[in-house]
Amino acid sequence: MSDPHEDDDLWDAMADPTRRKLLDLLVARGQATATTLTADMPVSRQAISKHLSVLQRVGLIDAHRQGREVRYEVRERRLAEATGALSQVANRWDLRLRAIKQLAEQAHAADIGGSSGNGLTDTP
Repeated sequence: MSDPHEDDDLWDAMADPTRRKLLDLLVARGQATATTLTADMPVSRQAISKHLSVLQRVGLIDAHRQGREVRYEVRERRLAEATGALSQVANRWDLRLRAIKQLAEQAHAADIGGSSGNGLTDTP
C-alpha cells in the first residue's frame, strides 16, 4: 500500500458504512453471495453488487463463480494491511493531538502565570 492513489481508493471504499457492514458480514460468514448479503442489508441487491464491486476493485474481497452464483470472501491479508494502515494514521493523529494539547496547556499556564502578577485585586 505504498501508492498514495491506492490508499485514497482504499479510504474511499472504507468510508461508506454499507461497505464496512458488508465486510463485517463477510468476515463473520467466511463467504456469501450478493443475494444472501442483501437479506441483512437495508439496500437493494443491485446496490449490494455495486458496493461489492468497489470492495473487489480495491482488493479487499475476492469473487469466485460457483455454478450460477458468485461467492464473495474477504482477502484477509489485504484487510490486515488496511487495518495496519488505519492504525498508522490513528497513531499519527494521536501524536498530533498530544502535541496540540501540550501547546495549549503551556499557553494556558503562561496566561495564568502572567495574570497573577498584574497588580489587580478582587476588591474595588
